Amino acid sequence: MIQATTRPILKVTNLSKVYASGFQALKGVNLDIHEGEIFALLGPNGAGKTTLISIICGIVTPGTGSVTVDGHDIARDYRAARSLIGLVPQELTTEAFESVWRTVSFSRGLFGRPPNPAHIEKVLKDLSLWDKRDNKIITLSGGMKRRVLIAKALAHEPRVLFLDEPTAGVDVDLRRDMWQLMRNLRASGVTIILTTHYINEAEEMADRVGVMRKGEIILVKDKVELMRDLGKKQLWLQLQKPLGEIPVALSMYPLELSGDGTCLTYTYDTHDGRVGIMDFLKRLGETGIDFRDFRTTESSLEEIFVNLVKEGA
Repeated sequence: MIQATTRPILKVTNLSKVYASGFQALKGVNLDIHEGEIFALLGPNGAGKTTLISIICGIVTPGTGSVTVDGHDIARDYRAARSLIGLVPQELTTEAFESVWRTVSFSRGLFGRPPNPAHIEKVLKDLSLWDKRDNKIITLSGGMKRRVLIAKALAHEPRVLFLDEPTAGVDVDLRRDMWQLMRNLRASGVTIILTTHYINEAEEMADRVGVMRKGEIILVKDKVELMRDLGKKQLWLQLQKPLGEIPVALSMYPLELSGDGTCLTYTYDTHDGRVGIMDFLKRLGETGIDFRDFRTTESSLEEIFVNLVKEGA
């Protein structure tokens, strides 16, 4: 597997965008995407994700600021920059009455790449579309049409691939197939920028996570570090005997007692780890409180994301 490097293949510098209506979609966005990584770009509807991607991919005219792809400026060196990018849009936009093979081959030609039937064959086989190569697009299921969109985006052998809600509306099996495809693409050296409303998808796939809110990047962090630094863990204890109240000796710990006094919940930072739990359990034993069952839970990326995008967070 090719590991992500610290070299940014995509660099966004102080990018802003104001539409004719006066709406400011982007506000001084700065973002570096490393070569060979899977980067999850998260944010609520209206956060600016689509505008940012559309500018990078040449669909929307940029305002102030700059964007370079492998050193090529998207405005001054448009053709070179755009040829390095593949885009899988959220909408299923394909030529309904054309065959899969011709549709994907045509996409390669749009970027001035010479015919390469062997590459097209490989892409279709990787996406389980080879048996459908002569089928017209209109005859395909929604999941297969989404695979065709990915094949079109990969036809010209891009080095950066944008996946905008790639698994929206597809079943669980197909979603996991696409996850494996993303891993295979990364292993081949393709850099992937993923936007998704399925936060578990980002948690499963991403190396780093960026969060947008109201046109700004409010956080960019390694996924593991993010979940460690902003996540919480809880230790849930089912007590042998009900408690009337939390003992004073345990008042320094963030504890919650259930209404019937039979369950005690201890919440702690993920980086406290084993030390925090052992210290708490030792003090619990010293108070004479016994428990008969326990379990631990940890914050998901979705919980962290929801907290980050709350008003005033």
